[in-house]
Amino acid sequence: MNKRTIAKVAVSAAIYTIDRPYSYLVPENLVETARPGSRVTVPFGKGNKRAEGFILECCEEEDERELKAIEAVLDETPVLTGEQIKLALWMRDRFFCTAYEAARVMIPSGLYIKDGKRKIGDKTETYVSLAVPAEDALAIAAQKRLRAPMQSEILKLLAAIGEAGIADVLEFTGASRQSVNALVKAELVSLELREAYRRPVKQSYAEADEIELNPHQREVYDGLARLMDSGKAEAALLYGVTGSGKTLIYIMLAKEAVRRGKTAIVLVPEIGLTPQFVSVFSSHFGDTVAVLHSSLSAGERYDEWKRIKSGAVKVVIGTRSAVFAPLSDLGLICIDEEQEHTYKSENSPRYSARDVAKFRTVKNGALLVLGSATPDVESMYSAREGKYRLFELRDRFNKRPLPQVITADMRAELKSGNGGLYSSTLRREMEKNLEAGEQTILFLNRRGANSAVLCGECGYTFTCPNCSVSKTYHSVGRRLLCHYCGHSQPLPDRCPECGGKLKFIGAGTQKAEEELLGIFPETKIVRMDADTVARVGSHEKLLQKFREEKIPFLIGTQMVTKGLDFENVTLVGVLSADSSLYAGDYRARERTFSLITQVVGRSGRGEKTGRAVIQTFTPDNEIIGLAARQDYSGFYEREIELRKVMKAPPIKDIVAVTVSGVDEALVLRGAVSILEALRHYFEGDGETVVLGPSPAGIAKVNNRYRYKLTIACRNTRQLRDTVFHVLKEFSNDKTFRGLVAFADSDPLY
Repeated sequence: MNKRTIAKVAVSAAIYTIDRPYSYLVPENLVETARPGSRVTVPFGKGNKRAEGFILECCEEEDERELKAIEAVLDETPVLTGEQIKLALWMRDRFFCTAYEAARVMIPSGLYIKDGKRKIGDKTETYVSLAVPAEDALAIAAQKRLRAPMQSEILKLLAAIGEAGIADVLEFTGASRQSVNALVKAELVSLELREAYRRPVKQSYAEADEIELNPHQREVYDGLARLMDSGKAEAALLYGVTGSGKTLIYIMLAKEAVRRGKTAIVLVPEIGLTPQFVSVFSSHFGDTVAVLHSSLSAGERYDEWKRIKSGAVKVVIGTRSAVFAPLSDLGLICIDEEQEHTYKSENSPRYSARDVAKFRTVKNGALLVLGSATPDVESMYSAREGKYRLFELRDRFNKRPLPQVITADMRAELKSGNGGLYSSTLRREMEKNLEAGEQTILFLNRRGANSAVLCGECGYTFTCPNCSVSKTYHSVGRRLLCHYCGHSQPLPDRCPECGGKLKFIGAGTQKAEEELLGIFPETKIVRMDADTVARVGSHEKLLQKFREEKIPFLIGTQMVTKGLDFENVTLVGVLSADSSLYAGDYRARERTFSLITQVVGRSGRGEKTGRAVIQTFTPDNEIIGLAARQDYSGFYEREIELRKVMKAPPIKDIVAVTVSGVDEALVLRGAVSILEALRHYFEGDGETVVLGPSPAGIAKVNNRYRYKLTIACRNTRQLRDTVFHVLKEFSNDKTFRGLVAFADSDPLY
C-alpha cells in the first residue's frame, strides 16, 4: 500500500458544532509548499464549495480512503508558527470557537485572499470640506432648510467643524451620498481622497537617558528579574498606585529580556495609550519596536506583522490582539492596567488576552507581569493564594502625595437649585485652576449630548426600532443615534405622539462641554470620546493638542481615566460617580472603584499638588468612599467576601450560553431547551449550577432577541465538552432552525 501525504486542515466553512481538523489529500505538485501553518483552498461540504483553511499538520499515511484534495496553497511560506498552531487548538477548546477562527485572529487583516492571490489594500478615506466660507455656508443652509434639509444639515455640520470623513458626515446628519454629491456639484463642498500610509506614523525619538529606579522600584525590579532567571514560566502581579512608575519597570524588564536574546510584548488597554508607550519604548529600543492595534490600516498592520515575523523586532506594543504577535524566543509579556475589560474579546473567538498570555509564557518559559493600580479581584485572589507572585509599589515615583479628594453631594446641589452637571464645589476648584494656569480633566462615561429624549407631557421616548434601547441625542447635527446598530434620525421639534415639549435626560460628554462653555465662555476645551476621535482620526492628536497648547479642560469618557501623564493637570472632576455603580452585574462595584481610582490618579503627577472632586448622589456609599480614599486593600477585603457569598468569580467560574433569533418566543423556548439539557447532564453535580434563562442586558440588538443562561461551575475540560455536546444537539434540532446559540467563558456581562 502506497503512502500518501495527508494534511489536517482547519476549514473556514466549518461551524463550531461540526468543527474538527478535516483530512485532505496533498497532490504531488503541492507536497513541497503544503506545510503546517500555510493557508490553502479546499472543497468543502456536499456542494464542494471552495473554502479557505489553515494546515494544522501534515503526515504520510497508508490510507486508501477517498479523500478530497487541496486545490491551492496560498502562501510561499507558512503564516502561522508551530506555537501558534498549538495555541489555535488550545483556544478552540478553551473559548468555544473553531480552530479556523482562532488561527484567523493571529494574522493581519491585510493578508486576505482574492482570486487566489494575496492582495494588500491601501487604506484611503474620502474627506468632505467646505468650499465656501463658514458664514456663507450657514446662510445657504438656512435657505435650503425646507427644500433640501439633508444638504442643510451637512452645511451646518461642516460650518461647525470644518471638515470630516464622509462616513462621519453621513452618520451625524443622516444624509445620503447623493446629498453630498449635490453640494459638490453646486461647488459648496469639495471632496478629497486621502491615502493612509502603509506604516504607522512615527516620529524620531531621541535616545533616552539611563533609567534610575528609586529603592522601592529597584527592589521590585530585582525580584521580577530573578523570576526571569528561573528559566521557567512565571506569573507576577505588580500592584502599584497610580504614578508609582510601573512603566519604568516594564522598560527595564524588556531591556533585560532583549539582553538575554529574548523578545517582549507590552499590552495596553486603549488605543489612545499606544502612542505614548511607543514613544517612550522607542527612545530605549529604537526601530526594533513595532506597534499593533485595530486603528492601523490593513497595509500598516501587514507591514508591522512582516517586520515582527522577520525577526527585526524585539518589542511589540499594542492592544488586545498584539498578544498574538509572531515573536520568536519570547521572554516577557507585560499587561498594563490588567483589570480592564478591553482585554476580553466580545466576538468569536471570545478570548481573554490574559489567558492567551499565560499559554504563551508557559510554552516559552517566559515571565508574565500583570500591572495595575486597581488589580482585577481575580488576579489579587490568585496572588494571595500563591498562584501569582505579588510585588507592590505603594508610593508615587516622584514622592508626591496622592491627590486630595473632595466629595460633592449632588443632592445638596439640587436642593440649592443647581440642576446642572457641575457642582458649586467643582466650579470653585476649576476657577482656581484657571487662575493658576493649570489644567483640569473631567470624566463622564457617556458620549453624546443626552442619553435619552422624552416627552414631558405624554412620556413618549425615542427608542431604536431595531434594539431595546433609547436613542442617544447628539447635538452636532441634532441627531438621535443608536449606539448598538447605528440607526439614526433627526430630532423633531415636538413630540411625534402628542406634540408636547421634549425633555433631555442623562447628560453625556457633548452636554458637559456645552455647560462648561456656558460657565467659562472664552475658555478652550478638548473633548475626547468616540465621536471626536473618529473626526480627528486619532487619540494622539487630541492629547497632543491638550498638552502642547495647555488647553485648560479635557472632557472625556473612560479614554481619559488611565495612562495619561500630564504634569500640569492638577484637578480631576468625576461628574457622575454613580453611573456605573448600579449596572446590575457582579462586577459593577469593582468597575466603579477602578474607574474612579484611575481617573483621580491622573491629577498631581508633576511637581504640583493634585486635587480631585467626586460628584455623587450617594456620598455615603461604601465604594465611593473607598475610591475617594484610594483604599484598594479595603475594597478588596469587602469585595472578596461578597464574591464568596455570591459564588461569583474567583470563587466559581462562569460560562454563559446565549441564544438569539428574530422570533422572541422561539428564542425563549430554545433557551429553555438548552437549560433542561444542561441540568440533565449536570444532575447530581454539586459544583455546577445553571441559572436562567433571562433576557440579555440589551435584550434586542439589530432586530434579534437575546436570552442568556449562566453556568456557575469549575471551568474544566469535561464541563466544556458537555456544553459543546448540548450546543451540537441544539444545532441539529430542526425545531430551532434560525436560532443561533453560543457559549462564552468568563463573559463580561
